[in-house]
Amino acid sequence: MEENKIKETTENTLKKGIEVTLKNLTKEFVDKTGKVTVAVDDFNVVIPSGKLIGLLGPSGCGKSTTLYMIAGLHKPTAGNIFFGDEDVTLLPPEKRGIGLVFQNYALYPHMTVKQNILFPLENMKIPKVEALVRAQEMAELVHIGELMERKPSQLSGGQQQRVAIARALVKYPRVLLLDEPLSNLDARLRLQTREEIRRIQRETGITTVFVTHDQEEAMSISDEIIVMNEGLQQQMEPPQMVYDNPVNLFVAKFLGNPPINVIEGKIKSKKLMLKNTVVLEENCDFADQDVSIGIRPEFFVIDEKGKIPATIEIVEHIGRDNMIISKIDGYENSFRAIVPSGLGLAPGEKIKFNYSKIFVFNKETGRRLI
Repeated sequence: MEENKIKETTENTLKKGIEVTLKNLTKEFVDKTGKVTVAVDDFNVVIPSGKLIGLLGPSGCGKSTTLYMIAGLHKPTAGNIFFGDEDVTLLPPEKRGIGLVFQNYALYPHMTVKQNILFPLENMKIPKVEALVRAQEMAELVHIGELMERKPSQLSGGQQQRVAIARALVKYPRVLLLDEPLSNLDARLRLQTREEIRRIQRETGITTVFVTHDQEEAMSISDEIIVMNEGLQQQMEPPQMVYDNPVNLFVAKFLGNPPINVIEGKIKSKKLMLKNTVVLEENCDFADQDVSIGIRPEFFVIDEKGKIPATIEIVEHIGRDNMIISKIDGYENSFRAIVPSGLGLAPGEKIKFNYSKIFVFNKETGRRLI
């Protein structure tokens, strides 16, 4: 009877997501010489209750620093952090109600799986019966219920990761924080484990922040992604919206594999030009300027009346499609286009492309114009 009551409490507690608000959050580091590095710069974000948010960006962009400020491991230089209506900016980590999973799992090698999961509850002085029930519940949630008596050395990397997640969840945290949790796994395990993280997050409903530099990871499991660069938020939206409508050239280049093609062009007399070829006349009501034109490989369309003349250099067979590496007439750099296989294309062949979609960016600022 008592166990059923505890299980019911577990479900109700974990289902209560909480909104996290970062307001004007700034973090500066000062080295021994007095040099100041701004790791996070006036960051303003509302992380919705019960959602999984991916913090995405290149190394050194400030994403892990942001996570550690949410966790309480780094004190902000300026700004505030709210969990719901509560200002937690000055609270120590143990009083914030967070569960944190590190890149290296940080399991105790001399303890069993059960003991690792129970450890946080011992510090919280949770009664033994309740602690055991909660530990088993979390182990079953992450599909390691049958491994409770094993030591970490007897587990695979993916299983160790699940132990770390169970240990973070057993505290009934208000927010779950994951710092590059998959980077130590091989490709197959990484795919499997990220699907598990998505499943666990959906089943618990816990507000989750997931830090990664891997765009595929972030896009595959996040409700929304926040793209960061040099401590600044670039864009926050659902993954497909960020991919389809990047706000600037950095976001467009960071997302996409193979990467977006960037071709130098110009706007002249309300027309978008590649060298002396007009590629766009409508929606081009901008002052004359140099621009960067972005076309994703899958946006290219082979068309004998196409506006972009090119010469094929390499044809790569990638299953259902072909990757065509070509040079636009008058340009040095090659570009990639993904086209249906079976077209009989060959290196050296002259070809014309159109496009299904095009992005145009200001060359100086990177801001998207079209």
